[in-house]
Amino acid sequence: MKKLNIIIIIIMIPIAIIVYTFLFSLFRTIQEAIHTEPTEVIEEEVSPFDIPVPSEYLPIYMAAGKKYNIPWPLLAAHHRIETRFSTMETLVSPAGAQGHMQFMPCTFVGWKHPSCEGLGEGDISKEELTSVSAIAQYGGYGVDANGDGIADPYHIEDAIYSAANYLSRFGAADGEIERAIHEYNKSEAYVKDVLHFYELYTTHKDQLLAQIKKPAAQAKEE
Repeated sequence: MKKLNIIIIIIMIPIAIIVYTFLFSLFRTIQEAIHTEPTEVIEEEVSPFDIPVPSEYLPIYMAAGKKYNIPWPLLAAHHRIETRFSTMETLVSPAGAQGHMQFMPCTFVGWKHPSCEGLGEGDISKEELTSVSAIAQYGGYGVDANGDGIADPYHIEDAIYSAANYLSRFGAADGEIERAIHEYNKSEAYVKDVLHFYELYTTHKDQLLAQIKKPAAQAKEE
Protein backbone atom coordinates (compact mmCIF):
# COMPACT_ATOMS: atom_id res chain seq x y z
CA MET A 1 0.00 0.00 0.00
CA LYS A 2 2.88 2.32 0.90
CA LYS A 3 4.51 1.66 -2.46
CA LEU A 4 1.23 2.43 -4.24
CA ASN A 5 0.97 5.81 -2.50
CA ILE A 6 4.53 6.67 -3.50
CA ILE A 7 3.79 5.78 -7.13
CA ILE A 8 0.65 7.94 -7.11
CA ILE A 9 2.61 10.86 -5.65
CA ILE A 10 5.31 10.47 -8.29
CA ILE A 11 2.67 10.46 -11.04
CA MET A 12 0.80 13.47 -9.60
CA ILE A 13 3.84 15.74 -9.29
CA PRO A 14 4.36 16.33 -13.06
CA ILE A 15 0.60 16.62 -13.54
CA ALA A 16 0.47 19.26 -10.82
CA ILE A 17 3.37 21.12 -12.43
CA ILE A 18 1.61 21.11 -15.83
CA VAL A 19 -1.66 22.32 -14.33
CA TYR A 20 0.13 25.04 -12.36
CA THR A 21 2.03 26.20 -15.45
CA PHE A 22 -1.19 26.32 -17.48
CA LEU A 23 -3.12 28.24 -14.83
CA PHE A 24 -0.25 30.69 -14.33
CA SER A 25 -0.02 31.32 -18.06
CA LEU A 26 -3.78 31.81 -18.29
CA PHE A 27 -3.70 34.24 -15.37
CA ARG A 28 -0.93 36.32 -16.99
CA THR A 29 -2.81 36.42 -20.30
CA ILE A 30 -5.98 37.67 -18.57
CA GLN A 31 -4.01 40.34 -16.69
CA GLU A 32 -2.37 41.59 -19.88
CA ALA A 33 -5.73 41.73 -21.62
CA ILE A 34 -7.21 43.75 -18.76
CA HIS A 35 -4.38 46.28 -18.59
CA THR A 36 -3.69 46.68 -22.30
CA GLU A 37 -5.32 49.77 -23.80
CA PRO A 38 -7.57 48.97 -26.77
CA THR A 39 -6.09 49.80 -30.15
CA GLU A 40 -7.94 52.65 -31.87
CA VAL A 41 -9.44 51.50 -35.13
CA ILE A 42 -9.58 54.25 -37.73
CA GLU A 43 -12.17 53.54 -40.38
CA GLU A 44 -11.50 55.20 -43.69
CA GLU A 45 -14.51 56.44 -45.59
CA VAL A 46 -14.83 54.45 -48.76
CA SER A 47 -16.20 56.48 -51.66
CA PRO A 48 -18.95 54.81 -53.67
CA PHE A 49 -17.86 56.76 -56.76
CA ASP A 50 -15.30 55.49 -59.26
CA ILE A 51 -14.47 59.11 -60.14
CA PRO A 52 -15.06 61.91 -57.60
CA VAL A 53 -17.77 64.35 -58.65
CA PRO A 54 -16.05 67.79 -58.73
CA SER A 55 -17.70 70.01 -56.14
CA GLU A 56 -17.49 73.10 -58.37
CA TYR A 57 -19.97 71.56 -60.80
CA LEU A 58 -22.62 70.68 -58.23
CA PRO A 59 -24.16 74.19 -57.97
CA ILE A 60 -24.39 74.31 -61.78
CA TYR A 61 -26.17 70.93 -61.94
CA MET A 62 -28.56 72.07 -59.22
CA ALA A 63 -29.34 75.45 -60.79
CA ALA A 64 -29.85 73.95 -64.26
CA GLY A 65 -31.96 71.13 -62.86
CA LYS A 66 -34.16 73.61 -61.02
CA LYS A 67 -34.58 75.84 -64.08
CA TYR A 68 -35.64 72.96 -66.33
CA ASN A 69 -37.46 70.95 -63.67
CA ILE A 70 -35.30 67.85 -63.90
CA PRO A 71 -33.33 65.97 -61.20
CA TRP A 72 -29.83 67.41 -61.02
CA PRO A 73 -28.14 63.99 -60.45
CA LEU A 74 -29.18 63.19 -64.03
CA LEU A 75 -26.95 66.02 -65.29
CA ALA A 76 -24.06 64.75 -63.18
CA ALA A 77 -24.56 61.27 -64.65
CA HIS A 78 -24.50 62.56 -68.23
CA HIS A 79 -21.43 64.66 -67.50
CA ARG A 80 -19.68 61.61 -66.01
CA ILE A 81 -20.44 59.45 -69.07
CA GLU A 82 -19.89 62.07 -71.76
CA THR A 83 -16.50 63.54 -70.77
CA ARG A 84 -15.65 62.06 -67.35
CA PHE A 85 -16.45 65.45 -65.82
CA SER A 86 -14.61 67.33 -68.58
CA THR A 87 -11.31 65.53 -68.03
CA MET A 88 -11.08 63.98 -71.51
CA GLU A 89 -8.04 65.06 -73.51
CA THR A 90 -10.25 66.46 -76.23
CA LEU A 91 -13.84 67.62 -75.96
CA VAL A 92 -14.54 66.57 -79.54
CA SER A 93 -15.66 63.00 -80.23
CA PRO A 94 -14.74 61.01 -83.36
CA ALA A 95 -18.34 61.49 -84.53
CA GLY A 96 -18.09 65.26 -84.14
CA ALA A 97 -19.89 65.82 -80.81
CA GLN A 98 -18.52 68.89 -79.07
CA GLY A 99 -18.06 70.41 -75.65
CA HIS A 100 -18.47 69.38 -72.04
CA MET A 101 -21.75 67.57 -72.67
CA GLN A 102 -20.96 66.36 -76.19
CA PHE A 103 -23.59 67.95 -78.41
CA MET A 104 -23.64 67.31 -82.13
CA PRO A 105 -23.56 70.76 -83.81
CA CYS A 106 -26.95 70.23 -85.46
CA THR A 107 -28.55 69.37 -82.11
CA PHE A 108 -26.99 72.40 -80.46
CA VAL A 109 -27.81 74.96 -83.15
CA GLY A 110 -30.86 73.21 -84.61
CA TRP A 111 -31.66 70.58 -87.21
CA LYS A 112 -33.40 73.17 -89.38
CA HIS A 113 -29.97 74.41 -90.38
CA PRO A 114 -29.63 73.78 -94.16
CA SER A 115 -26.45 71.70 -93.75
CA CYS A 116 -27.84 69.30 -91.14
CA GLU A 117 -28.26 65.66 -92.05
CA GLY A 118 -26.93 62.23 -91.09
CA LEU A 119 -25.40 62.16 -87.61
CA GLY A 120 -25.69 65.93 -87.28
CA GLU A 121 -22.18 67.26 -87.67
CA GLY A 122 -23.33 69.75 -90.32
CA ASP A 123 -21.33 72.54 -91.88
CA ILE A 124 -21.83 75.08 -89.12
CA SER A 125 -19.37 77.87 -88.38
CA LYS A 126 -18.33 78.64 -84.82
CA GLU A 127 -20.20 81.96 -85.06
CA GLU A 128 -23.44 80.21 -86.01
CA LEU A 129 -22.94 77.41 -83.48
CA THR A 130 -22.77 79.87 -80.59
CA SER A 131 -25.27 82.41 -81.94
CA VAL A 132 -28.36 82.70 -79.75
CA SER A 133 -30.37 84.09 -82.69
CA ALA A 134 -29.24 81.23 -84.98
CA ILE A 135 -30.22 78.68 -82.32
CA ALA A 136 -33.63 80.30 -82.05
CA GLN A 137 -33.98 80.33 -85.86
CA TYR A 138 -32.97 76.71 -86.38
CA GLY A 139 -34.66 75.26 -83.27
CA GLY A 140 -31.55 74.17 -81.37
CA TYR A 141 -31.09 73.32 -77.71
CA GLY A 142 -28.09 75.53 -76.99
CA VAL A 143 -28.49 77.87 -74.01
CA ASP A 144 -26.69 81.05 -72.98
CA ALA A 145 -26.59 80.25 -69.27
CA ASN A 146 -24.08 82.86 -68.09
CA GLY A 147 -25.61 85.76 -70.01
CA ASP A 148 -22.57 86.65 -72.10
CA GLY A 149 -24.59 86.78 -75.31
CA ILE A 150 -23.47 83.43 -76.77
CA ALA A 151 -24.38 79.78 -76.20
CA ASP A 152 -21.10 77.90 -76.14
CA PRO A 153 -20.90 74.08 -75.82
CA TYR A 154 -17.31 74.58 -74.56
CA HIS A 155 -18.47 76.77 -71.68
CA ILE A 156 -19.38 74.58 -68.70
CA GLU A 157 -22.52 76.49 -67.65
CA ASP A 158 -23.85 76.81 -71.20
CA ALA A 159 -23.18 73.13 -71.83
CA ILE A 160 -24.89 71.85 -68.68
CA TYR A 161 -27.90 74.16 -69.09
CA SER A 162 -28.18 73.06 -72.72
CA ALA A 163 -28.17 69.41 -71.64
CA ALA A 164 -30.84 70.19 -69.04
CA ASN A 165 -32.91 71.95 -71.71
CA TYR A 166 -32.63 68.93 -74.03
CA LEU A 167 -33.41 66.31 -71.37
CA SER A 168 -36.33 68.35 -70.07
CA ARG A 169 -37.92 68.65 -73.51
CA PHE A 170 -37.59 64.92 -74.10
CA GLY A 171 -39.40 63.81 -70.98
CA ALA A 172 -37.12 64.18 -67.95
CA ALA A 173 -39.29 67.03 -66.61
CA ASP A 174 -42.25 64.63 -66.65
CA GLY A 175 -40.38 61.83 -64.93
CA GLU A 176 -39.56 59.95 -68.14
CA ILE A 177 -35.89 59.68 -67.29
CA GLU A 178 -35.06 56.62 -69.39
CA ARG A 179 -36.78 58.03 -72.46
CA ALA A 180 -34.87 61.32 -72.12
CA ILE A 181 -31.53 59.52 -71.80
CA HIS A 182 -32.36 57.42 -74.86
CA GLU A 183 -33.07 60.56 -76.88
CA TYR A 184 -29.71 61.97 -75.83
CA ASN A 185 -27.97 58.87 -77.15
CA LYS A 186 -29.89 55.96 -78.60
CA SER A 187 -27.37 53.32 -77.51
CA GLU A 188 -28.84 50.85 -75.02
CA ALA A 189 -25.42 50.56 -73.36
CA TYR A 190 -25.33 54.34 -72.99
CA VAL A 191 -28.78 54.41 -71.40
CA LYS A 192 -27.76 51.66 -68.97
CA ASP A 193 -24.56 53.48 -67.98
CA VAL A 194 -26.24 56.84 -67.42
CA LEU A 195 -29.03 55.24 -65.41
CA HIS A 196 -26.44 53.52 -63.22
CA PHE A 197 -24.74 56.80 -62.30
CA TYR A 198 -28.05 58.66 -62.03
CA GLU A 199 -29.25 56.16 -59.44
CA LEU A 200 -25.87 56.18 -57.68
CA TYR A 201 -25.76 59.99 -57.40
CA THR A 202 -29.40 60.11 -56.34
CA THR A 203 -28.76 57.56 -53.58
CA HIS A 204 -25.71 59.48 -52.34
CA LYS A 205 -27.14 62.95 -52.93
CA ASP A 206 -26.51 64.10 -49.35
CA GLN A 207 -22.89 62.98 -49.51
CA LEU A 208 -22.40 64.98 -52.71
CA LEU A 209 -24.07 68.09 -51.32
CA ALA A 210 -21.82 67.91 -48.25
CA GLN A 211 -18.92 68.67 -50.61
CA ILE A 212 -20.37 72.14 -51.23
CA LYS A 213 -20.55 72.90 -47.51
CA LYS A 214 -16.98 71.76 -46.79
CA PRO A 215 -15.15 74.40 -48.90
CA ALA A 216 -17.47 77.10 -47.50
CA ALA A 217 -16.72 76.03 -43.93
CA GLN A 218 -12.98 75.86 -44.63
CA ALA A 219 -12.99 79.34 -46.16
CA LYS A 220 -14.81 80.69 -43.11
CA GLU A 221 -12.18 79.19 -40.80
CA GLU A 222 -9.35 80.79 -42.80
